[in-house]
Amino acid sequence: MRSEAAARRARRTALARVHPRPAGRGGRDAPAGAHVNGSAVGPVLQRVAGYAWRLLLVGALVYAVLVLLGKLVLPVVAVFVALVVTAILRPATDLLARRIPRPLAVAVVVVGSLLVVAAALSFVGETVADEWTKVGNDFRGGLDRIERWLEGAPFHVRPGAVTDLRSKITSFISSHRSTLVSTAVGEATRVVEIVTGGALALFCSIFFIHSGDGMWRWAEELLPRGGRASWDAAGRAAWRTFAGYTRGIMIVAATNATLVGIALAVLGVPLALPLTVLEFFATLVPLIGSPVAMAIAAVVALAAKGPVTALVVLALIVVIGQIEGHLLHPLVMSWAVRLHPVVVALSVTAGGILAGVIGAVVSVPTVSVIWAVVSELRRRHAGTP
Repeated sequence: MRSEAAARRARRTALARVHPRPAGRGGRDAPAGAHVNGSAVGPVLQRVAGYAWRLLLVGALVYAVLVLLGKLVLPVVAVFVALVVTAILRPATDLLARRIPRPLAVAVVVVGSLLVVAAALSFVGETVADEWTKVGNDFRGGLDRIERWLEGAPFHVRPGAVTDLRSKITSFISSHRSTLVSTAVGEATRVVEIVTGGALALFCSIFFIHSGDGMWRWAEELLPRGGRASWDAAGRAAWRTFAGYTRGIMIVAATNATLVGIALAVLGVPLALPLTVLEFFATLVPLIGSPVAMAIAAVVALAAKGPVTALVVLALIVVIGQIEGHLLHPLVMSWAVRLHPVVVALSVTAGGILAGVIGAVVSVPTVSVIWAVVSELRRRHAGTP
């Protein structure tokens, strides 16, 4: 037995001489992954490098998707609008389909909605046409009042400065009339794109409302069988979040527009109805849309009614912002969208930088849907009900 133990020790000694193990600090054996002669990398650096190349791949994929979406703005926006229309009209269609065939219910709801929108736009246009002459006179008188106001304390603007500014603007428009006309003609193609996108959105929304569930089941059949359950759960969570956000923001926008319309009518501000419609659509851009619309209303009030009315309209920005932030959003939006206000602000800013007004509108629902999908997949992976 002693001879066998001595033989094993001799073999280990011989192996150690042939393959010496590097020594660490203080003569101890160096840990695995330590830097030896520039050939090994520490575990922390290895982990950082692993995350780095994965983040680079994800960033490249996101960039490729953004470039692709930038090339396909028209169909992407049309599908987004179709999903918004579906989220709004689907409940009414489902309710009506209990009594009549579903294709007839879809036709009734879609055609009825188009008639309501057309009647509202026609009423707004007629109101603007009726008030246009009066508004022009009010604006001219209001500009004169503003000029006299600026000439007094505490501004002491040079007399005639506002008149000189108006004359310079008029001369600029006259001298660049051809450029402005050519720009307007060039924008005519944008009108054609808008009409085309609207027709495509209407076409898609009809099929989404009629057979959206069947289209989703058909898409699931294309996926591997093992991943269908997770995809189905993620897709339904995404739709619940998107539909809840869409209906909630419509309720918030309608409430804000109603409050603004009542306030402007009481104050006697001209073009109260068009400004109310502007407030409704501006509220679709969270945080910044409503203040911008109210600032435009304040300019109209300043020119038509004077600084006191304009200050009251500016005060409405704070009042409506408090109502929206502390009452409407907690009651209407909290169950559908669970995003911190900082995330909402950053999403709107990033969306506006990347895609302008369209990006600012779609940024928050997009981030909400992504967060809902990630939360649902994490919940399923953890096995929680």
